[in-house]
Amino acid sequence: MRNRFDEQLERLNVELIKMGALCEESISCAVKALFDEKSAAMIEKVNANEQDIDHLERDIEALCMKLLLQQQPVAKDLRTVSSALKMISDMERIGDQSQDIAEIAGFVHSTNLAGKVHISDMATETVKMVTMGVDSFVKKDLALAQRTIDMDDNVDRLFLDVKKELVDLIREDTKDAEYFMDLLMVAKYLERIGDHATNIAAWVIFSITGEH
Repeated sequence: MRNRFDEQLERLNVELIKMGALCEESISCAVKALFDEKSAAMIEKVNANEQDIDHLERDIEALCMKLLLQQQPVAKDLRTVSSALKMISDMERIGDQSQDIAEIAGFVHSTNLAGKVHISDMATETVKMVTMGVDSFVKKDLALAQRTIDMDDNVDRLFLDVKKELVDLIREDTKDAEYFMDLLMVAKYLERIGDHATNIAAWVIFSITGEH
């Protein structure tokens, strides 16, 4: 019985890694679309990934329910499965917000505007956070989960930098104010993605320690 349970837990890890990789790719493609005038292919990739993320969420949810109902795990195993259910909800939201960024990228055609603010730096940090959060679950690595949470401060600082940069740009160039406001929305979505990655890491800590 235990061997069967361990096999299903390993499958859960594999599926979570797949879902995390799709989230990472979606964030990267959505932001790259801001800097590439031929962005249609990247936007299409984000939209396709979002559908795959939704399918994986349903598959992982079904697997978790099977583990809960058929295996009736206790203590740490129960926390692991219940934490995975919470994590996939955050990853699904990351997919949605990446799609929101891609939608904005379809309207922001000036790569020069996007290059004036630290949007790509925010994207790099959030991708790292998602990667580290999922890895910390699979590896049961408490220190890695905590580092993921600590990185959210960097994302928040970058968001404040971007906001200040955009306010200054609007003052200098009012004719492009609408574009700059779109970029501010992109920064806000990235800041939210950082929050979701933080939630993922927090659930990892709970699954290991039992403490929120």
